[in-house]
Amino acid sequence: MTAFAPQIPRRGLVAALRSAPAGQATMPFYVLFGMVLTLNAIGLVMVLSVSSVTNHYVGQSTWYTFQRQLVWSVGALLALILVMRVDYRQWQKYSKAVLAFAGLLLVAVLIPGIGTTANGASRWIYFGPISFQPSELAKLAMALFAAAWLADKAGKERNTRTTIRPVLVVCSLMSGLILLQPNLGTAVIIVMIAFAALFMAGVPLLPLTGWSLISGAAAALAAWGSGYRRDRLTAMLDPWSDPLDTGWQTIQSWVGIASGGASGVGLGESRIKWGFLPEAQTDFIFAVLAEEMGWLGAMFVIGLFTGFVVCGMWIALHTPDRFGQVLATGITVWVGAQAFVNIAAVVGVLPITGVPLPFLSVGGSALLTSMVATGILLNIARQTRVEP
Repeated sequence: MTAFAPQIPRRGLVAALRSAPAGQATMPFYVLFGMVLTLNAIGLVMVLSVSSVTNHYVGQSTWYTFQRQLVWSVGALLALILVMRVDYRQWQKYSKAVLAFAGLLLVAVLIPGIGTTANGASRWIYFGPISFQPSELAKLAMALFAAAWLADKAGKERNTRTTIRPVLVVCSLMSGLILLQPNLGTAVIIVMIAFAALFMAGVPLLPLTGWSLISGAAAALAAWGSGYRRDRLTAMLDPWSDPLDTGWQTIQSWVGIASGGASGVGLGESRIKWGFLPEAQTDFIFAVLAEEMGWLGAMFVIGLFTGFVVCGMWIALHTPDRFGQVLATGITVWVGAQAFVNIAAVVGVLPITGVPLPFLSVGGSALLTSMVATGILLNIARQTRVEP
């Protein structure tokens, strides 16, 4: 484990933005930056391919969704560049404020007249023409809070009262509010961020394992206790038992992936996006990608996410302080776990959870928060220590 450097004096965010980024760019910095830009570019191409069809069906311009996503992409890239210039240690003192703001939004989205309900879920708040999903901010808030709290408790890892319990209480409150939307997939991601932070902070494995088993059992009960979630679970086990209803999405996803072969049917030539595959531009965009780009393109995207995780963990292990280590781990697990859950659901080895594919799926708030988190990770990468 890397030795921890003394805390440097904290400056304001405005002053940090005006200064040059601290440290120097390392190879993981450039690799990570390049992979994220590539994922964004692939995402825009796939959004154009899929949304042109869905927009045509509802009588909109075929460019409508793509143009909106392009604006979000440009804004998210600018946010990444700005955040990348802020010394990551600045976020430690703002972690509780971000957590409180995310919590207020999670409560607000459940209030009729403030939150917007679609397909039986209350997940969005509209600010004029712009919609925002508070659960996406909750992921960043959880990563920041866990890192800041555990950094302050350095040396007290074996005192579970001051390490595990506070983090899990906050995690339970956040994931509980998200479950009320309902959104089990995002709640699971929140829990995974919390446990990854606790693990990296050096919390003893025995109590951590016990709480992990309890959390897993709670997630299983939440899945089995809800009718539509139970249907998704049984559909995963045997989609052909109800091929025209609960198994339809998985079967159509398989058809698209199988049709793509090695090199794909060609960009824009997907057939499943023509009304056969629901949520093709959000939760199941990977199936369309595999059909149009083949398994070679699909494996390339999986390789990019794998590279993200490898770079992220390298950054975490070479960060000079505990806050940076835990925060880098939380962000890396967030993106990696979400990509795994989404792709696993698309290929039918996990139940459908409604979790979007990072950087690729349609969704402005998801893209914005992911890029902000990546900007923080890139700033950490600039300040890593490489042994001679």
